Amino acid sequence: MSRSQFVRANYAVNSTPQFSMLSEDQCEIVLNSALEVLERTGADVQSAEARDILAKGGCWVDGDRVRVPSFLVEWAIAQAPSRVVVSDRNGKRAMHLEGNNVYFGPGFSTTYTLDPVTGERRLPLKSDVARAAVAVDGLPNISYAMDMGAISDVTPTLADVHAFQALVENTTKPIVHGGFGVAQCQDIVDIAAAVRGGVDALQQNPYVVLYCESTPPLKHSAAAIDMAIFAAKSKVPVIYAPCTFSGSVAPATMAGSLVVALADFLVGLVAGQLASPGASFVMGGLITTMQMKDSVVSHGAAELSLLSAGLTAVAHHMGIPMFCAAGGSDAKVSDSQMALEAAFSLLVAGLSGANVVHGLGCMESGTTSSLELLTIDDEIIGMVRTILNGIVVDDETMSVEVMDRVGPGGHYLADDHTMAHFREFWRPTLIDRLRYDGWVEEGATTMGQRSQKKLQAIIADHKPEALSADVLTEIKAVVDRAESRQSGGR
Repeated sequence: MSRSQFVRANYAVNSTPQFSMLSEDQCEIVLNSALEVLERTGADVQSAEARDILAKGGCWVDGDRVRVPSFLVEWAIAQAPSRVVVSDRNGKRAMHLEGNNVYFGPGFSTTYTLDPVTGERRLPLKSDVARAAVAVDGLPNISYAMDMGAISDVTPTLADVHAFQALVENTTKPIVHGGFGVAQCQDIVDIAAAVRGGVDALQQNPYVVLYCESTPPLKHSAAAIDMAIFAAKSKVPVIYAPCTFSGSVAPATMAGSLVVALADFLVGLVAGQLASPGASFVMGGLITTMQMKDSVVSHGAAELSLLSAGLTAVAHHMGIPMFCAAGGSDAKVSDSQMALEAAFSLLVAGLSGANVVHGLGCMESGTTSSLELLTIDDEIIGMVRTILNGIVVDDETMSVEVMDRVGPGGHYLADDHTMAHFREFWRPTLIDRLRYDGWVEEGATTMGQRSQKKLQAIIADHKPEALSADVLTEIKAVVDRAESRQSGGR
């Protein structure tokens, strides 16, 4: 018997360093508290279609107020898939949202962007979304794309459709994207289907995940919950994401914030499962604190990581994939605060096992996007993934025979075992590990300068795989149709 095969009674093996912020008992308490809130207090649902679906499913409806019986919530949780598989644009399976699998991506719909060439803080343009998609496509540790800016140079009510067009034409990676309403979500699905070769092919192998937000506490706009129902009926995965801020739209206690966030998600889940049992739902959102002195919603707070990890634990307890925020910062410029806040949140998100981590490249409390921060986040994720891989302990890695072969006072540089394994070490692309003289010879650059150089090289040289002319024509036809519809509605 080998050393790594000894039988040990009552011995648990952890293959990765990932953790759970809450115990199973605590997760059950949070879940039961959310069930109590939904049954006793309920939530305001501002969609007639959603209220009708919920009433027929067994909820108590009084005007906009909907109270949800616990058995129905438990049924909906059981109906929802515990795994959601998302492909890339070419149909290759890219993201398996299950268990502790973790995938990282940018933020979305920021009010401003930092121009990667001039450094100017300005309103985002459609070309900025296209450029962000190119950067995402070229950064190896970024798993999926989001728009990184609310476009200001197109028809405002169709900015979501134009953003999706810019994304899908400039990256092959999966896309997480929100619509302003059901009509725009239909446009997005039509574009995605054109790329995939039909709705059936898209449903069988989706590469887009729709995104919609409720309005905490315990309030669901018609736009949000109708989009969730649309996604369920369309058989396209959806993230239903209450954005919950402790002390503002949630209790000032972190446990109370978890309960409100969970309760709001469950309303969307129940409506979606009643509309289409087995629909793919992902839970999550931005759950953090609001500073009482100035009402700033912090993206760099330690509580963001605590709350996100807590909600992730509850999602795992229910067997539902989780979407959370990390990789952002409250900093206004590229500085130490930016890197510190991004690194801590990305590490905790990875350790917690959140499946879809968004917010990379977001600064100034989520109001400004930065491709430089996105580039640095990509480097941080390389470190995080190395930590998440843990330490393999088996006969080969324990190297006892190698130690005997090299002997006391020897070295391992020339040994075949070293040659077979040293490439497993993570090698940074931005972090400097040179000796001082070597660093000077290389230009004595800062991290910011190196990240800018890498980013500019990607923007200038990376060429995402192009779509065919026929598909581009179909996409343009969908966008033109949306514009025509919008013009006719004025």
